[in-house]
Amino acid sequence: MSGPGSGRTLGERSAAVTALDLVRPAIEFQGRWWTWGELGATAEAVAAHVPEPGTRVAVLLRNSPVSVAFVLGVLRAGGCVVTVNPHRGAERVRAEIAALRPALVAGGPADLVGLPGAVLAADELGAPVEARGTAAAAEPRPGVAVQMLTSGTTGPPKRVDLSYRMLERVFAGAKHYEGNRDSAVRLRSGIAVVNAPLVHLGGLFRVLQCVVDGRSFALLERFTVEAWADAVRRHRPATVSLVPAALRMVLDADLDPSDLRSVRSVVCGTAPLSADDADAFTGKYGVPVLVSYAATEFGGGVAGWNLADHQRYWSTKRGSVGRAHAGCALRVVSSETGAVLPPDQPGLLEVRAAQLGTGDEWIRTTDLARIDADGFVWILGRADQAIIRGGFKILPDDVRAVLERHPAVRAAAVVGLPDRRLGAVPVAAVEIRAPVTADDLAAHVSTQLAPYERPVEIRIVDALPRTPSAKVDLGAVRALLGGGR
Repeated sequence: MSGPGSGRTLGERSAAVTALDLVRPAIEFQGRWWTWGELGATAEAVAAHVPEPGTRVAVLLRNSPVSVAFVLGVLRAGGCVVTVNPHRGAERVRAEIAALRPALVAGGPADLVGLPGAVLAADELGAPVEARGTAAAAEPRPGVAVQMLTSGTTGPPKRVDLSYRMLERVFAGAKHYEGNRDSAVRLRSGIAVVNAPLVHLGGLFRVLQCVVDGRSFALLERFTVEAWADAVRRHRPATVSLVPAALRMVLDADLDPSDLRSVRSVVCGTAPLSADDADAFTGKYGVPVLVSYAATEFGGGVAGWNLADHQRYWSTKRGSVGRAHAGCALRVVSSETGAVLPPDQPGLLEVRAAQLGTGDEWIRTTDLARIDADGFVWILGRADQAIIRGGFKILPDDVRAVLERHPAVRAAAVVGLPDRRLGAVPVAAVEIRAPVTADDLAAHVSTQLAPYERPVEIRIVDALPRTPSAKVDLGAVRALLGGGR
C-alpha cells in the first residue's frame, strides 16, 4: 500500500507482508490455519505465470485461501484480476469467460473443468499451481488491479476498472477511521473475521485490507450464524462487518450477548437496513450498528457512521447512512434539470469520491436520496427497478427472460417485494400458453439462475395486467403478488 514512508505498490506491499514471518498463521479456514509463508509461496507461483503487467486473469473466486493467493499472485505481477462468480453455474461461467476473453483463467480444478484456453489450477495453498495452455493474446489493462462487476448503484451492472492507485488511496484512507494509523509493513495482533463473498467488493476489500495491514483473519466459506458466532467468540474482534441480511439473521438468533462482548461496532452496508433493525440489534447485543454507503464504482465506501457521530446524532438521525467520508463529497440533484437541490429535498444522489482522483467530477448514481443541513444522507430508494436481495443485485429482466424461455410461458413479469430479513425478494407472475405448474417453472429456473436470483413465488395468472400501450403494468403486478403475502 502506498503511503507516507511506504513507497510500495499494492502488489509489492502484499509480497513484503507475506515474507515477514513464514510460519506465523495468516488465514483460518475450515478449522485449519494456513501460514503467511504458504500464502506467499502460492501467490509467488501464480505470479510466475502472469506474463506481463496488465495481463487480465479471470479468477473464479470462492471464499477459500487459494482464491486469496490467486488474487495476490496476479497483483504481485502487476496484472489485472477479473472477478468471476463460479456459483452462477458452469454454463453461465463459460459464457462469461468467452465474453471477457481474458489471457488466463485461474481457479480450483473442479471449477475449471471444460473451460477452454490457458488456465492456472490449484486446490489449496502449498499445492503445485498447474498451468495448462499458453496465455492468450488478450488486450491488457495496465494500471488496473481489479475488473469487477458492479452491483449497479450507478446503473445496470457493468465491469468497472479499479486501478492500483485507487485501491491504494482507499486503503490509506481507511486508516483515518482506525485508532492506530501506523502504516508500517508489519504483522499486527488481533484476528479479523471475513464472512462476505470475495467475489463482491466488500469481501475482496476486507481480505486485501487484512493482507496489506498484516492482520490474520478467519475466512468463512459462507455466512451462517453458527460459524460466524463461533469465529467471533474465539477471535474476539473489535469490529465486524455484516450485510443487512446477515445482521437480521444474527438478530433473530438466540445468541448470548456475551458472545459479542469483544465487539465495539458492527459495520453494515450493501443494502438498506431499517433503523428499527439497527436499534433492535443494539438493544439485544449492546453493539452500535454503523451503517455505510458504498459502491463498486467508488472502490468502496463514500459515506457512513462512525462511533462519535453515532453517540451524538443517532437518536435524531436514525435511518441515515451517515455522512461523507473524509475527502468525499455528496449532493442531491434534480432528475429533470440536474440542478443541485437544497437540504432535505429528495433527488438523485451524486458523489465525488476522493479515491478516484478525478478532481471535480461528480458521478450520478441511480439512488434517490436526501441530505440534511448537517450532511447526513438518507437513501430513499432506487430509481431503477433492481431488486437487492441480501446484498445481491437481481435484474428482473434476467429472471423474466429465463421464465419466458420455457415453452409453456407466454409472458412473465418479475418484481421485488419487501422482506424483513433479506430486504427484498423476487416474485414472478406468469401468463402461460400450455399447461404447466409453478413447480415445473421453479425447476426450470433453478438450472439457469443463481440461488439468490430465483423467485420465492411463481404465480400463474390468466393474463398479466397491462397498460393501455400493452406493456406489462409492473405496479399492478406488484399489487397482485403482494396481496397474498
